[in-house]
Amino acid sequence: MLREAREEDMDWVVHQHGALYAQEFGWNDEFEALVADIVAQMRRTHDPAWERGWMAECNGARVGCAFVVRKAPEVAQLRLVLLLPAVRGRGVGGALTDRCIAFARDKGYTTMVLWTHANLLAARALYASRGFRCVASEAYRGFGHALVGETWELALRPRH
Repeated sequence: MLREAREEDMDWVVHQHGALYAQEFGWNDEFEALVADIVAQMRRTHDPAWERGWMAECNGARVGCAFVVRKAPEVAQLRLVLLLPAVRGRGVGGALTDRCIAFARDKGYTTMVLWTHANLLAARALYASRGFRCVASEAYRGFGHALVGETWELALRPRH
């Protein structure tokens, strides 16, 4: 089940990102700090007319999340997409992503962008299956590892 995110979900979002990425990829606490900064920024500047988040639940427990924030007047950004391992492969990630894309289209955004990493193969496959394409990549050192950050983009409707 998907529902709109609430304030009380945000600490879970931060903690789960930190714990999951540490467990699965060995990323250090810099990553959880980045997520905490993103969440803090979202809390400070949230504009409900243009931004929204969703939580996925299974048997009353949170199992995933995804958010849309306004990056520019016609550009939405997909942020903080996360799925717990127990629900992967069941379409939950697709449902969260589709909800975000539909919201962005309904609001009239022309483009949706996201930032991910080359080693997140399942996430990249999900984004590609929705029509996103990688438009930039950059090697850097972060979260205790050599990584490749990627910017992906999806055209939501033709630009005028």
